[in-house]
Amino acid sequence: MPTYVVLYTFTEKGRAHIKDTVRRSAEIRKENEAKGFKGLGHYWTQGEFDLVSVVEAPNENAMLAGLFNIARAGNVVSHTLRAFTDGEMTKTLGT
Repeated sequence: MPTYVVLYTFTEKGRAHIKDTVRRSAEIRKENEAKGFKGLGHYWTQGEFDLVSVVEAPNENAMLAGLFNIARAGNVVSHTLRAFTDGEMTKTLGT
């Protein structure tokens, strides 16, 4: 499955309801896991981004749908990076 690193920043709405962040995050992860996602890590962070998630998604379309599901709530904006393993890079580079 493709792996993604997602960097989140709270919106004004998300900051206003910060005390609910752990509950909201757990609910979203549960919904996405039911759709075939595998959460590899989820962290609240200091610095430029407020949260970082590492997930495996069944495919690109599923990942996009999952991100739209999160965006629809309006609590965060995200930056998504497709992550590649050593094996995937070796295959891609033909080495």
